[in-house]
Amino acid sequence: MVALARRQRERQSHYWPGFVDAMATLLLVIIFLLTVFMVVQFILAREITGQDTVLSQLRSQIAELSELLALERSDRTNLEATLAALTDDLESAKSENERLMSLYAAEQERAEDAGGTIGSLRSALEEEKQMRAEALARVDLLNQQIAALRRQLAALEAALEAAEERDRVSRAQIVDLGQRLNAALAQRVQQLARYRSEFFGKLREILGQRSDIRIVGDRFVFQAEVFFAKGEAAINPEGRRELDKLAEALLDLQDDIPADLNWVLRVDGHTDVDPISTPAFPSNWELSAARAISVVRYLMSKGVPPDRLVAAGFGEYQPLEPGDSEDAKRRNRRIELKLTER
Repeated sequence: MVALARRQRERQSHYWPGFVDAMATLLLVIIFLLTVFMVVQFILAREITGQDTVLSQLRSQIAELSELLALERSDRTNLEATLAALTDDLESAKSENERLMSLYAAEQERAEDAGGTIGSLRSALEEEKQMRAEALARVDLLNQQIAALRRQLAALEAALEAAEERDRVSRAQIVDLGQRLNAALAQRVQQLARYRSEFFGKLREILGQRSDIRIVGDRFVFQAEVFFAKGEAAINPEGRRELDKLAEALLDLQDDIPADLNWVLRVDGHTDVDPISTPAFPSNWELSAARAISVVRYLMSKGVPPDRLVAAGFGEYQPLEPGDSEDAKRRNRRIELKLTER
């Protein structure tokens, strides 16, 4: 746009000097003609009286001057036409200049808009560069963290290998310990079974062959009628005599049992399915538990250590025989003794 305006100014500057030169030439010609005309008039005035030759010459010169004047007039006409054309060109140039100036203003506005867009793009580019730098910094930090994690992972793997080695050694030790423990438990079970067998053997010798006392598995089973009246938890005289024998056998046996064998005599009370509901025994639970406790207390009174005795009541819920016949009820009403580990 600046170059175009410069060309327009240069074009206008070319038009005006030519026009001025033409007008100056025309004025010089006119002045010259007037001067010539005055000179001729002067000469004619001086020599008009007798100088025909000079007059002829002057006439010839006038004719020439007339021709020159005609030529000058023709040149003037051409110059006027040229001036009119130049004027038209000047008006056109002004219009074109105005159009170009409006185009320049529009282009300048677009350039300003483009400058704003460029500024926005530059800002966005700067933000992008900053974000890229931050991303690179985060990537570098992540790489450092990954390296640290790898070092930690290597340390953990080494620790895991060491732990696995210790675990392998521990498992071997546990297996060995388990084997020794099983052997010890088996030995203890054998010892307990031996003492239980001795205890049961002594009880058989002491109690004799009674139909209301029998062995069921690893338990000595007394019918409840041996110790108690129906619905009662107080031990009768016959029951005391039997328990005296039991206490004597137990006291003789406890001296032979090693001190590290943690044995107890468990006394379990059982009832039949007939319900009971009295102020002393609201249910068979209370009756069975009270009978077991009565036996334990009597044995304690005979010198059996209380830490070697356990009392438990099962009510009617652990029957030896199913059904509700009188024989089944009689067999299910019982006191069981079991020599076992605590």
